[in-house]
Amino acid sequence: MPSLDEIQSVRYPPFESSRWNPERLPIAKRTLSKGQFETQDEAMSHLKGLAPSFRLGTQESWFIQREYWFDGQRLEPEVDEVFLEQEDFVDTVYRQRRGWYLVPNPVHNVLRQFINGVVIVLLAALFYLFISPLVLFFGLPVYGLETVRWGLLDYPALAVFVVPLIFAPLFIRVLANLVELRRQNRFLATHPTRPKLEIQGNPVANKPLEITLHLDQRPSTWNHVDVFWRVGVLPPARETLLQVLERGANRQPPPGLSTELPHHWISGLDDGTAGGEDAPMELQEVKGGLYLRPMRIMAMGEQKRWTEGKSMTLACPTGEWPGSVHSDLVRIHWECILRIDRTKGGPLLWVEPLRVSHPPTKVVVESLPVFDGRSESDIS
Repeated sequence: MPSLDEIQSVRYPPFESSRWNPERLPIAKRTLSKGQFETQDEAMSHLKGLAPSFRLGTQESWFIQREYWFDGQRLEPEVDEVFLEQEDFVDTVYRQRRGWYLVPNPVHNVLRQFINGVVIVLLAALFYLFISPLVLFFGLPVYGLETVRWGLLDYPALAVFVVPLIFAPLFIRVLANLVELRRQNRFLATHPTRPKLEIQGNPVANKPLEITLHLDQRPSTWNHVDVFWRVGVLPPARETLLQVLERGANRQPPPGLSTELPHHWISGLDDGTAGGEDAPMELQEVKGGLYLRPMRIMAMGEQKRWTEGKSMTLACPTGEWPGSVHSDLVRIHWECILRIDRTKGGPLLWVEPLRVSHPPTKVVVESLPVFDGRSESDIS
């Protein structure tokens, strides 16, 4: 008998997706059998109890899709009411997207951009030194070729200006990381009380969220509190990606995936798409870290200022989105975030994962909002 299959397809943005061409990266596809049926009518009847299909992006770009096939034909579930999937949150949510988080100092992002500019200046200086003999040959004036003696060696005068530009941001980043470690220790010593966040009704994708927030304790250093919710796509599990793409764990990973990275908190959190530092230096004692990694495909709703004793209605994130999906390969994640402004130590985040139902219509999105994978570039 023919099989009713659920086909999941993913091409997830790697670290610094702006440097990659999506068309050159493979699409991971996995087929899950939902049963065998004699006729298409029987398959359609069984399909009514399954989660709806959706498509985010296109096959020429970043791409996340779930669809159903039976006997060589694509079937569309009848979507006439909301649908909530019952899968539990994946470990990434429990370990890295729940609880209290700090916001990295903006100096990390500024210095990273500054280093990019310094590299351009360095290359320009080297090119200038390379062509200077040719410029002198044509009788044109040149500047900065005189030497400066440091100790027993002579250096080009340009080095006096360029070399400090190279090492200054690196030195400042080291100091900034030490300050971040001190901030983390101070925060862990405060033990703030968990906010009481009550969700009114069952959240549904693409509809406003109604919540009630209570803060039992508000330290004197806390100012205002902004609340919003957002949706995004979490990276698929590395082990599942390697299995679907038919690559062994000890072999060279496919394009877009890095080699396995060590984790001091738990194995299995490496999504296989990292390629650089994604957060400031963190304490090893904190399981999962104290900095919130941004979802690389993500949409955020408008922030709203909290008023004590009043319920809030939060506008839904921009665009059309499916509800919560938490499988090994496809992960659509919703979360509510409290952003607490403080007089000392920078802003503080409380992250509450949400279970959101699928809307009563099929979701098809042509263009996806893509972001950097570094925590200091998060839009929260």
